[in-house]
Amino acid sequence: MPLHYRHVDVFADKAYTGNSLAVFPDSSSLSTGQMLTITQELRHFEAIFLSGTEGSHRVTARVFDLFEELDFAGHPVLGAAAVLHERDGAPGPRRWTFHLSGRTVEVSTRRTADGYHADLDQGAPEFLATVPTQDRAGIAAALNLPVRALADLPLEVVSTGLRYLVVPVVSGLPEARIVPGDFAEVVGRYGAQFAYVLDVQALEGRHWNNDGVLEDVATGSAAGCVGAYLARHRVVPAEKEFVLRQGRFTGRPSRLSVLPQGRPDALRNVRVGGAVSLVARGTLDTLPE
Repeated sequence: MPLHYRHVDVFADKAYTGNSLAVFPDSSSLSTGQMLTITQELRHFEAIFLSGTEGSHRVTARVFDLFEELDFAGHPVLGAAAVLHERDGAPGPRRWTFHLSGRTVEVSTRRTADGYHADLDQGAPEFLATVPTQDRAGIAAALNLPVRALADLPLEVVSTGLRYLVVPVVSGLPEARIVPGDFAEVVGRYGAQFAYVLDVQALEGRHWNNDGVLEDVATGSAAGCVGAYLARHRVVPAEKEFVLRQGRFTGRPSRLSVLPQGRPDALRNVRVGGAVSLVARGTLDTLPE
């Protein structure tokens, strides 16, 4: 049986910018192995597979990157919510509940002149660990940065679903990269899964898979951590939305709207959102075995 999907660009002011995504609205018949194989075949950074979508605002979702299933990811959920709103056909705003393998999240969508805007409630952030002063140079070196590029702020592990080591810099963002080696082990020493390099003056960031081969265009799950981090350290004010930029170095400029909510010392939620452009429709005529 053919399987239909929607190709969208998320955190994109227009199509062919932002982070591309394949959304499969009706995929309950697929196995885990089939979902991973389809994601690898289409070569988007991630794909999202939905079930329970017919006539409901509560859906089950599974997200895959090119290597494995993810407990949580930002841009796939936002893109999927826009596709659900398109299928719903309602002119007014809508709210959706996504049940992921790692958590349940709420997403709001509204129509725009060029597509949709989606906002994700990432919940209360957790501040899990701080890199000791004596380890800062090692982290900088693993990211091809001189230690002088680091901002006078802590290197801190923050989670709003996934655990990111936020590495604040004041210079060196164009040169940043993951140096060959076991980077997962490096960030894992502090309980992090990934790292996000953040220019705290320009409010621009970069993120890679831990092997350093693939650079992400726009990392919604990290944006919530960044928003919490910046508000906690009073780089941005709480309760005021700001724009985080990413993707310039991949040729896919992206804009992520981030709103930390609460007090700097007691943040209760971080909202992450952006524009979603509807690019194409596709059909898989043959499914993997």
